[in-house]
Amino acid sequence: MTPDPIDSLDALRQRIRAFAEARAWERYHTPKNLVMALSVEAAELLEPFQWLTPEQSRQLSAEQREAVRQEIADVLIYLTRLADVLDIDLLEAAADKLAINARKYPIDKAHGNALKSTEFPHD
Repeated sequence: MTPDPIDSLDALRQRIRAFAEARAWERYHTPKNLVMALSVEAAELLEPFQWLTPEQSRQLSAEQREAVRQEIADVLIYLTRLADVLDIDLLEAAADKLAINARKYPIDKAHGNALKSTEFPHD
């Protein structure tokens, strides 16, 4: 059975909420528990890349790519559920953070390097 497509973050949020409600998991989906689960899933995303060279990490086998795909999905699901529980609009939060990062990492100082903003040379 192919699941119905999800075409927006809001549709994903609603599907995850319905999934949790159908299983009576709301009492377990506290912000603390969701952050912990998100952290675990993010750590699991490391495993397929462990011991790979940077070049190998760009050329994953089909099996490795599917493992990464599944872990990315887990991270997205827990992140979306956490945002829902805390009533945070993910797209709005991301747009706000990108604007902050644009100010923090101006192109003329950040282009072509991996320096932290606190390490930029002062004019």
